[in-house]
Amino acid sequence: FGQGVKGYAKRLGTSYVDQALGNMMTEAIFPSLLHEDPRYFRIGAGSGSNWHRVRYAVTRVMVVRTDKGTWDFNYSEWLGNGAAVALSNFYYPGDTSNVTDNMQKLGLQVGTDAISQVLKEFWPDWKRHLFKKKS
Repeated sequence: FGQGVKGYAKRLGTSYVDQALGNMMTEAIFPSLLHEDPRYFRIGAGSGSNWHRVRYAVTRVMVVRTDKGTWDFNYSEWLGNGAAVALSNFYYPGDTSNVTDNMQKLGLQVGTDAISQVLKEFWPDWKRHLFKKKS
C-alpha cells in the first residue's frame, strides 16, 4: 500500500470495507439464507458470575438461535466472515491471498466479533457505574 498519507488511506479504506463486508454477510445475508438470528441477547448482571457471562458472550460466535427456536452452530458467523475474507482477496495486494493469511484474517474477524459480544454483555453495567446521576 505504500507509505505516508496515501498508504494510510488505502489501509484505512480496506479495513473499513473488511468490517462492513463482514457485518453485512454475518448479520444480514447469511442469517436470512440460513434462517438464523444473529442478534446478541445479554444474560445480564443477575445471571451468574462474570466468568459465566464472558464464556456465554464468547461462545455466541459458535452457537446461534435459529428461526425455529433451536440452538445450532453459527454458520452465519463463519460463512459470512469467510465470504468477506474471500472477497477481500480482490482488493488486497496479490501476496496476501494465500491460505495462511486468509485463515488469519478469518480468525481476526471472528475474534473481533467475540470481543464485541463481551462488550455488549458488560457495557450497560459499566455505563450505569460510570455515569451515576448525582443527587
